Amino acid sequence: MDVTLAVLRGRWTALVIREFLQGDRSFSELAEALPKLSDKTLADRLAQLTEAAVLDRRRTPGWPPRVRYALTDRGRALAPVLQAMWEWGSGLKDEGER
Repeated sequence: MDVTLAVLRGRWTALVIREFLQGDRSFSELAEALPKLSDKTLADRLAQLTEAAVLDRRRTPGWPPRVRYALTDRGRALAPVLQAMWEWGSGLKDEGER
């Protein structure tokens, strides 16, 4: 469990992964999808997730150079974990409304 929590550490990490569950993304596509996330934090999260083997970074040949990120098998395996976290958090929200 500690390994999973270490990978998911930091604000925005789960939301960044959520974006990748919809498909490959470039930095600019992620920045557009998460406008409140600073470029520095986004770059940090991408580096963190790449280092943890959750994301694969692919550079496309040509000019200007383009980089796309995609979930690895390890990253896709986080989908049910994130779903469970969302459901758990939603349940707490509902309990607070009672």
